[in-house]
Amino acid sequence: MTVAVRVLEELSARVPAEQRGPGLDRDAVRLLVSRGTEVSHHAFAELPRLLRAGDLLVVNTSPTLAAAVDGWIGHARVVVHFSTRGDDGRWAVELREPDGKGTTRARAGGPAGVEVRLPGSVRLVLEEPLSGRGERLWWGRVSGVPEPGAPEPGAPRTEAPGTGVSGRGAPGPAVPGASAAESEVVGPGVPGARVPGAESSDLETPGPGGPVSSVPALLRKHGRPIRYSYTERDQPLSVYQTVFSLSTEDGTGSAEMPSAARPFTARLVAEAVSRGVQFAPITLHTGVASAEAHEPPYPERYAVSEVSARLINAARAGDGRVIAVGTTAVRAVESAAGADGVVRARAGWTDLVVTPERGVRVVDGLLTGLHEPEASHLLMLEAVAGRAAVGRSYEEALRGLYLWHEFGDVHLILPEEGPHAARCSRNCG
Repeated sequence: MTVAVRVLEELSARVPAEQRGPGLDRDAVRLLVSRGTEVSHHAFAELPRLLRAGDLLVVNTSPTLAAAVDGWIGHARVVVHFSTRGDDGRWAVELREPDGKGTTRARAGGPAGVEVRLPGSVRLVLEEPLSGRGERLWWGRVSGVPEPGAPEPGAPRTEAPGTGVSGRGAPGPAVPGASAAESEVVGPGVPGARVPGAESSDLETPGPGGPVSSVPALLRKHGRPIRYSYTERDQPLSVYQTVFSLSTEDGTGSAEMPSAARPFTARLVAEAVSRGVQFAPITLHTGVASAEAHEPPYPERYAVSEVSARLINAARAGDGRVIAVGTTAVRAVESAAGADGVVRARAGWTDLVVTPERGVRVVDGLLTGLHEPEASHLLMLEAVAGRAAVGRSYEEALRGLYLWHEFGDVHLILPEEGPHAARCSRNCG
């Protein structure tokens, strides 16, 4: 635990801001602003006026997937959370049990060889745990072609035997574990570079416009957004997309919303740009969080383009502050930064975990949600702001009855201002 606070259940945001009353929009949330241990309270709509010309916001464009799908193991119903697609076409998945309230509870994973029946005659077979840390996430292989009129899980099995199973998976490492320093650089002529969208899926079926990846198609047809027990009801997928979300060619995205950007509206972005604030897009596809165990993040796919790298470096060379919108943006940018603090275009896997010991090399500030006291993300906040500042901010958030989680209020961490607040004086590793 990094902050000694207890978050009351009534401080969980149960519905999105725009559903709490007539005339409200996504930006109708509160904004806690901290500069060192100094804290002030604002409305999120004030954000453009709290920034200054030359500041650069780094935003994650990853779209949120409808990553939860109902399935069956024998006669037992389960919910599969699709987390991350591996280079070899397998998917990292988490199996959970329905709790009878529309959400789920933790369930032991495995064992290897377990088959999960999914809608449309699709099968998921668990092969091995994702890592040695535990058995919550497993690598699984999907097979079976979704067909029109195919029976749902639990219905009598009437499909003809031998329905098409394709084995056109791209070769690749079973477990993505390359360090951040070894992440592949995307660019013409770079040996070993993988261009996002170029890898084959584990299972592809011919479609009107060419091959269609089976898992993204399965999620589009039968999936729903991952939902946790503190929320009041199911929401459409659009509620979990941010204003920065962009669809991907291969249908991949984030298992859970990059939620720090959720309060942004087109109107607020336009005002920020009009005031001289710039935006640098990056992509990091988030995996499934460990709601109960609060594990550190697993390796995730990310990409920082040449254009965004230039924008970040230019801001650092001038008077601008680099402010990451969300912990995913911090992870991507810091993964693309060398020991010299220069950001270079990169894409691939990152296993970087930002801690106070490692520090940050690029990021000056962070816009993020409010995290559980046990969450590993708080170590990243400490790396950016320091432990005393994070502790003071969370005390104020509790005192002010701020709301937690993806539909809740947000926290803007800015560097201290003054003659002694030099860049990297505290947090560069």
